[in-house]
Amino acid sequence: MKTKIIFGFFLFLLINGTTISLFGQEVKGKEETTEKFDANSFIIDHIADSHEWHILTKKNGESVAIYLPVIIYSRDAGLNIFSSKKLAEGKEYKGFKIEEDGDFKGKIVSVNKDGTVDEKNLPVDLSMTKSVIGMIFAAIIGLLIFLSLARSYKRTGISHPKGIQSFLEPVILFIRDDIAIPNLGHKYEKYMPYLLTIFFFILINNLMGLIPTPPPFGAIVTGNIAITFILAACTFVVIQFSGNKMYWRHVFATPGVPFWLLPIMIPVEIIGLFTKPFALMIRLFANMVAGHFVSLSLISLIFIFGSLMLAPVSVLFVIFMDCLEVLVAFLQAYIFTLLSALFIGMAIQEEH
Repeated sequence: MKTKIIFGFFLFLLINGTTISLFGQEVKGKEETTEKFDANSFIIDHIADSHEWHILTKKNGESVAIYLPVIIYSRDAGLNIFSSKKLAEGKEYKGFKIEEDGDFKGKIVSVNKDGTVDEKNLPVDLSMTKSVIGMIFAAIIGLLIFLSLARSYKRTGISHPKGIQSFLEPVILFIRDDIAIPNLGHKYEKYMPYLLTIFFFILINNLMGLIPTPPPFGAIVTGNIAITFILAACTFVVIQFSGNKMYWRHVFATPGVPFWLLPIMIPVEIIGLFTKPFALMIRLFANMVAGHFVSLSLISLIFIFGSLMLAPVSVLFVIFMDCLEVLVAFLQAYIFTLLSALFIGMAIQEEH
């Protein structure tokens, strides 16, 4: 019963959080002469990384947001730390601004006296964006969960799982028995810490991204291709450093291939080294972004047609999509971990 109540409460927050956050946008009546609703910018603004945590938009157009710290370094101005509020709504501060158009859209740039971008003196941006804050909180949540799990095992030993153990222990055993052992064989213990880390890091970030408010929830960390690139790069590094002689022989001297075909096969095999992590990166990024795109598009129909008559239908579809995204959140964490284990297993496979 307690599990059902917790799940119901989580689903309530998920559904109502989405609705409240998006209904912070004002629906205009036909009699009002207002600017036409731009669904494209609305969706991109909610999905893209930013230097502020948007909460809602008031009827007068004023935004309610949590402004994050900006940390930038440039050759001329040195190190600067200040609130992103000073750069909000196209403002300039200390020769910096957030570019709204062009190749540097959404990035902090140095500006000349005439307001144009100083491309020769672009700053190094170390700011705390939504994605950074989301990752930090995901790491803290994961750390607290597993420290409490470790204390529980230390206190009670190997016994019937209780509390958080009853949820995490089956998941950990599933990763060990159905992912690590079948793909890595007797060497699975060496890679279990990495596989567990990427699984729970992706899962926690996926679930946090489904709850729009309050911060630190709502940051679509795994919908940021830079984040999925780093995750895929970590798997790539583990694969290459784990590769045995058989693995590298398949790359540079594929068994059974005639000598005259090696100049063709070697480049193909080298390209294959990079296509595996590339597929991991794109799969996670595309699947997490797609769900948010669909949900926001359905809600946008209300504002596009300027009528609340569509609200019940749109919200019902959004509820369905949110439930589907919860499934996808678990599924994508599983797939990324499974493929990582599979690729590592191919690198450490012993010669038969």
